[in-house]
Amino acid sequence: MAKKDLRFNTLLVHGAGFKDQYYSANVPIYQTSTFAFENADYGAKCFSGEIDGYIYTRLGNPTISALENTVAALEGGYGGIATSSGMGAVTTIYMALLEKGAHIISTDAVYGPSRGVMEEHFSRFGVESTYIDTSDINKIKSSIRKNTKLLFIETPANPTMSITDLEKCFEIAKENNIIMVVDNTFSSPYLQNPIKYGTDVVFHSMTKFLNGHADVVGGIIVAKEKVIYDKLRVMMINMGCNFDPHQSYLVLRGIKTLAIRIERAQENAIKIAQYLENHPKIEWVKYPGLKSHPQYELAKKQMRGFGTMISFELKGGYEAGKILMNNVKVALLAVSLGGVETLIQHPASMTHSKIPKESRIKAGITDGLVRYSVGIEDVNDLIEDLDQALSKI
Repeated sequence: MAKKDLRFNTLLVHGAGFKDQYYSANVPIYQTSTFAFENADYGAKCFSGEIDGYIYTRLGNPTISALENTVAALEGGYGGIATSSGMGAVTTIYMALLEKGAHIISTDAVYGPSRGVMEEHFSRFGVESTYIDTSDINKIKSSIRKNTKLLFIETPANPTMSITDLEKCFEIAKENNIIMVVDNTFSSPYLQNPIKYGTDVVFHSMTKFLNGHADVVGGIIVAKEKVIYDKLRVMMINMGCNFDPHQSYLVLRGIKTLAIRIERAQENAIKIAQYLENHPKIEWVKYPGLKSHPQYELAKKQMRGFGTMISFELKGGYEAGKILMNNVKVALLAVSLGGVETLIQHPASMTHSKIPKESRIKAGITDGLVRYSVGIEDVNDLIEDLDQALSKI
């Protein structure tokens, strides 16, 4: 399904080869709920699957397909499935690949709602879960049970920036007949391709780097092989969490500048990380591009760059976090990440507030931890903004 013969930056601009009858330079927005058939026989062939025609936008749409094929090609997978949100992608994966009595192993510092929906809702239907530091391969091995069906990895992890070895994880998953899933949102396909290391399923919150402009909410799943793709596609259709044609157009537009946005923001991020590492009110900084990061060498091995996400611990804990949040002027106090604008947030009081404090602390999400998503602004303005806000603590 996915076009793989173009180099990455060319594929970003030109997509996976969509052509309409007018040879439009951009993929048109097919803003329609349903599609008419030429005749009864054609309609019957569409419904039977004999031909690959469009029927109804919940089932498929040319604009959405163009996006799905492009991201699948960027990730090196068989096919993509666009969903109405990142959590739509997560829930589709859980519903399609787990059943009553199944067990999932996941990164402990995974995106809060990805963990919350499992512990609060899927547990009601008999699904068991274990949350561990997946950067420790031995912990993964010791957590495997006879009923373990899914290894659910987020790397770099949100918001601790812990990095998990994808190649070693897949070796363990394959040996134990476990499906491996990776949340690749923090890296985007530009910096990391988990399928290259064997991963069965990759997904993204397209709200973040793929779109890049804070004006779309969406998710996408990419399966390595057809058999899992088919399970995921059917589940998404039956759940009704399909993506929208107009938003697909916006994400396709955002993807064209993915490389140059990340390159600019990465240049800013390393300078900001170095500034923070030398600040007296900062306990520690976690950025994969710093040699002080515990998985610095692993990051160099499996990522093409170190990304735009920084986590740091304030001396002064929870209250210091609130003071910093209330005094930044350039960075926006907002959740999300991966846009052209710099965002700052305090996980203990925001994204991970629903996780019990004991579990949160155990996962490394401490009271003074701050997550900083670096944008493409002038780096000196960002550093000066942090400096004046930190002076208030």
